[in-house]
Amino acid sequence: MLILILSILLNLQAPTLEGAKLEKLVQERDQLHAEWKVSESKKTGIFGNRTKKDMIETNEWLERILAKDNQIMDELRMIGAIETTTISQEKEDYKSITLKLEQNVQAMQRALAEKDKEIESKIRDRRTFEWASLIFFLTSAGLGYWIYRIKKH
Repeated sequence: MLILILSILLNLQAPTLEGAKLEKLVQERDQLHAEWKVSESKKTGIFGNRTKKDMIETNEWLERILAKDNQIMDELRMIGAIETTTISQEKEDYKSITLKLEQNVQAMQRALAEKDKEIESKIRDRRTFEWASLIFFLTSAGLGYWIYRIKKH
């Protein structure tokens, strides 16, 4: 079961120095497991039974396997700590990038608001000029008509 979990973890990781070390540890564990199986099948006792010496040897292989498992778990913890640190640093980098982009957006929004005010001001000035031009035209036309009528009479 542990071998399956470790092999899945190995497949998920990118090939790194830590991954290579972890892979080596898993291979060593596999070798220890194979040697344990060989010792498990030894039956040097009378009538093909296992002796106390056989069982002690088997237990020694199990202790070696457990020690290797502990090394593997320590390596996994270290890799996890490194990944956590890396993720934290990336998170902070993204936060600073986001903050800078938000500041840029706010500056652009302020500039856009100022331009909108300028446009509204120019539109108001233009309307004032248009009304003044219309009034001047109507007054000139009215005055011209009035003079025309005076001279015609």
